Amino acid sequence: MSPSNRAKVRVTRRNPAYWVVTLDNPPLNIVGPAEMRELMKVLEQLEADPHVKVVVFDSVVPGFFMAHYDLLKPLEDSTGMEPGPTGMHPVPDFMVRLARLKAISIVSIRGRASGIGSELALAADLRFASREKAILSQFEVGAGFVPGGGPMARLPRLLGRGRALEILIGADDFDGALAERYGYVNRALPDAELDAFVDALAMRIAGFDHQTIAETKRLVDVASLPPDAEMQPGWDAFIASVQRPAAQARLKILVEKGLQQPTDVERQLGRFTAQYREAGAAR
Repeated sequence: MSPSNRAKVRVTRRNPAYWVVTLDNPPLNIVGPAEMRELMKVLEQLEADPHVKVVVFDSVVPGFFMAHYDLLKPLEDSTGMEPGPTGMHPVPDFMVRLARLKAISIVSIRGRASGIGSELALAADLRFASREKAILSQFEVGAGFVPGGGPMARLPRLLGRGRALEILIGADDFDGALAERYGYVNRALPDAELDAFVDALAMRIAGFDHQTIAETKRLVDVASLPPDAEMQPGWDAFIASVQRPAAQARLKILVEKGLQQPTDVERQLGRFTAQYREAGAAR
């Protein structure tokens, strides 16, 4: 199979009640329109299967859970995508539907989860991170544009307004320990213990009654999830902002330094976005 045709999102059914969705798009797990279509197909399978009770999202790409949305593909590739069942663009549509699955969704974060990677984690029910290797961020404001996958709707409800603004406007990197302290993730575990912990929790949930899980989650959703109407405006703001000259100037500098390549820019986005000056000079 040629690299272009290889599945970048793989599903493993550990048993009928417990699925693992593995992200495998090296070198960075970048997500663009093609990867979103794969994720949407997996989500459709999850929604249609009456037996699945828990799904874990993880990555096999060293250093990256999911880097961010593809900023180099032609914008019309994204804006031209057909809306999902909610009527929203596939990115906010996916986030809303993932959050409202009857099954419990868990993300296991080893490596960087920036932008849409962070947003997928926030849309999931439970987040667990490698203490040594996880990095979470909403870097977009540092690159000159608005986050598009719903963190403005989710982070204030999860962490409170001040911490949400620190993450969004500060646009810096959060390691596993700090993410745990803020409540950005449920727990940060020693890297050697992460996989076993997540697997044991998923197996435990998979053994419980399906209707009880779904009903309990539905009632928690009522108390905690943002209204669906808050999601599409974030995507619209992202599309509008990424086209602004100021954003394009910042992106140009980042691309020249190695954005969307396996370089220090991607490994240290928080540092490199802060180096930009209006004249294009680094500090």
